[in-house]
Amino acid sequence: MFYSIRHVTRYRYDAPVRESVMQLYKQPKSDGAQRLQAFQVTTHPRATLQAYTDYLGNAVYHFDVPGAHNELVVEIEAAVEVHAQPAPPEWVDSSAWQVLGSSDVQAENFDMLRPHGLTQPSEALRDFLDERNLIKADDPMTSLRRLNRTIFDAFTYVQDETEVDSPIDVALKKRKGVCQDFAHIMLVVARGWGIPARYVSGYLYTKRDGGDRSAPDATHAWIEALVPGAGWVGFDPTNNVLAGERHIRVAIGRDYNDVPPARGVFKGPANSELAVAVTVTPAQAPRRRDDFLRVVRPMPKRAERPAAPSVHAQQQQQQ
Repeated sequence: MFYSIRHVTRYRYDAPVRESVMQLYKQPKSDGAQRLQAFQVTTHPRATLQAYTDYLGNAVYHFDVPGAHNELVVEIEAAVEVHAQPAPPEWVDSSAWQVLGSSDVQAENFDMLRPHGLTQPSEALRDFLDERNLIKADDPMTSLRRLNRTIFDAFTYVQDETEVDSPIDVALKKRKGVCQDFAHIMLVVARGWGIPARYVSGYLYTKRDGGDRSAPDATHAWIEALVPGAGWVGFDPTNNVLAGERHIRVAIGRDYNDVPPARGVFKGPANSELAVAVTVTPAQAPRRRDDFLRVVRPMPKRAERPAAPSVHAQQQQQQ
């Protein structure tokens, strides 16, 4: 499936600011079943972009707007291809728990097993697990499927009930939140069970008529958990589905704070307003390179064809 993505972020200030420094995690990944076909970042005011790949393989962009400005707009456009993959198994062998407990797995996935930042266990979480009778099942896959469904059933998707830096207790007490909150809760539980799990930021091609709760005009978040025999499997507790052809991966981290779509600072005594627009639409397959060719010199008839040296000279001049 091919998708076209447009993501616009606009910052407005009630007084001129002297400088803005920004960091972006918005470039879709190109690995596994996903291929990035095109990507472009445009800023207004214009800025010079610098990019690098972090230790988790995420593309990170930086830019600095040094002049005075009252507004900053960042627009990204991307074309992505996502291939359908075979569905993971309904369950795996119970011996997978022993594999997860091995020293090799524990050492290799240390960062994705321990509490971090917004993914801290709490008394409110323990009460929630007791209330829902959520315990490890016979195998990790069954456990994660049950957890995915339980979070979907227990929480209402409501925007503006939590903040980007809210701990999980806010959503747990309100039983309301957004995809970020549900992903954080699932991460804490999975890690508590000894399953390496990572936060995934990205986009979702939303199907409201298919039961999706996610907002169609926003970024999305879910988790990936390491299941022996199945690899890293994506779970989307917001919509009670496994990540698939409609999920477009951008970045992975320990929690939201590792991979926010955008973060930055500005200089100046001003208040700011943030506005965001996101569209994800199905697209046709990108045209092959030869589809762009335009004939600028028709091939002459055989009787009129010039000598080879003459043609070669003209080609060299055009290059």
